[in-house]
Amino acid sequence: MKQRHPFRRTLTLHQVDHEVARDDNDLKLFALSFTAFFVCFYTFVA
Repeated sequence: MKQRHPFRRTLTLHQVDHEVARDDNDLKLFALSFTAFFVCFYTFVA
């Protein structure tokens, strides 16, 4: 079994899985923000 940080060992599996899902939401927010910026910039240039 691989060694884990003592704090992470105190977390339940559900809390660790939730952390992974939150990272996915950050990626979606970045993609949405980048797309919105690109559309606005393209609209001003064109």
